[in-house]
Amino acid sequence: MSFIANWKTLETVYIDKHVSLVNECRQGNRKAQFEIYKLYAKAMYNVALRIVNFGDEAEDVLQEAFLDAFTRIENFRGDTTFGLWLKQIVINKSINYLRKRKVEFVNIEEVDVIQESENEEEELEWRVEEIREAITQLPDRYRVVLTLYLFEGYDHEEIAHILKISESTSRTQYMRAKIKLNGLLVKRGV
Repeated sequence: MSFIANWKTLETVYIDKHVSLVNECRQGNRKAQFEIYKLYAKAMYNVALRIVNFGDEAEDVLQEAFLDAFTRIENFRGDTTFGLWLKQIVINKSINYLRKRKVEFVNIEEVDVIQESENEEEELEWRVEEIREAITQLPDRYRVVLTLYLFEGYDHEEIAHILKISESTSRTQYMRAKIKLNGLLVKRGV
């Protein structure tokens, strides 16, 4: 019980640190905004890059997301962490960039989905750089679902809501992304 009490105390101190920065940002404190930016910029850039697939666009998304977050900081209620709130803004901005490029997420209701093998992931050992490069070669609709599912931890129901597609479409796009990614890696001899 002592450990739990100490753990809760540590958690509160961590949350309070960010709450005070957020409150300073609400008051227009530029130094606090810069501190928040330094805390989250790299992680949020990586989220955007995995979705939009181009560094310049990821930088644009990052800047727009922070501008939006600081402009709408009064809307941050604190019922989640600031980082999760900001991450949702980054994901939404990234998806909007894709929509500007006219990416179509086609609904596929009655498609048989190939069942994935449990050993599939264990059997393949890839080098990180080769996988990252192969992922950038995926069509946007596949890469986005794959990224949201594997890297961002969203389930198919959440992805369907974010992308405004059906859950079965999310699952289908994910399976097709894995198949396409596997094909790209085989071509590379991985």
